[in-house]
Parts: sequence; C-alpha cells; structure tokens
Amino acid sequence: MAIYLEDIALKKKLAELYEPKEANKISELVFEHITKMTKIEFVMGRYRAMTEPESAQLVEITEKLLQSCPLQYVVNESWFGGLKFYVDNNVLIPRPETEELVEWITKDKALIVDSAASFKILDIGTGSGCIPVLLKKKLFRAKITGVDISEKALAIAKGNADNYRAVIDFKKVDILNEKSWESLDIYDVIVSNPPYVMEKEKVTMGKNVTDYEPALALFVPDNDPMLFYKKIASFGLSHLAADGHIYVEINEALGKETGDVFKTAGYRIEIKKDIQGKDRMIKAKKI
Repeated sequence: MAIYLEDIALKKKLAELYEPKEANKISELVFEHITKMTKIEFVMGRYRAMTEPESAQLVEITEKLLQSCPLQYVVNESWFGGLKFYVDNNVLIPRPETEELVEWITKDKALIVDSAASFKILDIGTGSGCIPVLLKKKLFRAKITGVDISEKALAIAKGNADNYRAVIDFKKVDILNEKSWESLDIYDVIVSNPPYVMEKEKVTMGKNVTDYEPALALFVPDNDPMLFYKKIASFGLSHLAADGHIYVEINEALGKETGDVFKTAGYRIEIKKDIQGKDRMIKAKKI
C-alpha cells in the first residue's frame, strides 16, 4: 500500500488519543523512522509503495502507540538540543524545558570555561545523559561528571556519551545518602533535573507518562516535595566552589517553595521562567 494511505490511516487511529496536530506530528515521525527518509524526502517520495518489512514495522509501532506508549520509547530515540539520544523506559524522555536549563548554563559559563584551567560540572540524576552530553558539546573544555542511582540509566547515559565521543565520568551515587557524597569532588556548576512531581499530580498526567516513564525519576512524596532540593542545597554547601552556581529544574507550581529551600540554606537565588512563561528553573549561589 502507498505510504500516503498508511499515513492517513495512522493519523485517524492516533486521533483517538492525541490532538490532531500531535497525531499528525507523530505520524510524520513514524514514517520518517520506518522509511529512513528525511522530512523533504518523505514528502517527495510519499507515493511509493511500502515494502513488506516497512509494513510489518508499521503494524508493530502502531500497536504500541495505541497502548499510549510514547513514540520515543517505541523507536528508542529522542532529540535534545539538536542531538539524538537513545532512550527506553529506564530513563525520562528529555524535555524542551530542560534544554532551556542547559542553555542558561552555557550562556552564563561559556567565557569562564574557555579561560579556566579546570572547570568542573556535576549533573545529579543524569538519566539518559542528555544534560552532560549537551553541556560537553557546548563547553568542551569542562570536566563533567554525571551521577544516578540507577545502573540501567547509567548504562544508557554512557552509551549516549560514547556515541558523541563525549568524555564524561559517570558514577552510581544516591544523592539522598550523604555518605555517598564522599566520592564526589568540588564543582563549579551543579545541575539537576530531579524528581519533583508530587504523587497527587498523577491524576492530571497522561498514561503515556504514568504508565511508561520511570516513577523513580519523576515523583516525590506529597508530604516532602522538596526532598531532592533540600539535599542538593545541603550538598552544595560542601561541594560547590566559592564562585560556583547550582542550576535546577523545578515544579512550576512550587517556584517560591523551592526558592525558599535554597534561601534558607544560605543561597542567593534567581528564578527563571521557561518559554511558556512558567517558573521552571532556579540558579543559586552561596552568599
């Protein structure tokens, strides 16, 4: 069957789960993935017939998509900062908001890193490794470490770093366990996109998130939503260089509360909104 007919059929099926624009976008990405065409090539060649292997792959992908599995997990790839990362359900799917966090760091630190003899960055909860890999591509002189409690996540992060020949030191560390801090250095930048979604917020989230993305990397107890920020603030008191900064992504509904955690610990903070106008990031410096 011709690709354009299959495309129309998939869009109709996806429309049961997604808004029309999103259904159209997912369908386009599916066919680009299956046919290995670029977007322009896909448009130019969409009237050719699908091969048998392509049709079989389409059936398999469609079944997973209709079960609300995110496309990124179906095809095991996600784009972040112009780079393609391997992802599966052991790591979060990288978000555009996190790209903004990386951009904030690189704009602040580009000249300093170029002139520093040894500039060190730590990424806490590294997941797929998207943050340290993108930082390394932009601030290639920096010495970067990524830590995570999940061995499976660390394996994925290492694979993504190797794919881009990004030299990054990955370590298994539970940042909530203060004894594990002994294995870590002093850093000029500490960055983290930690778990910050409260359990009670699950009811507002789609099945594509709650049923597939790792809960360990997403959720915090309703009675202690600042759990990770308190630990990161405390960690920074002993592991942040004198002129260093902490950069964290935050829950849009808890900007003030998150800022207060760092203020109470002895930091001067700046809250930054994302492109949607939501409180999304905090930069903290020890006073």
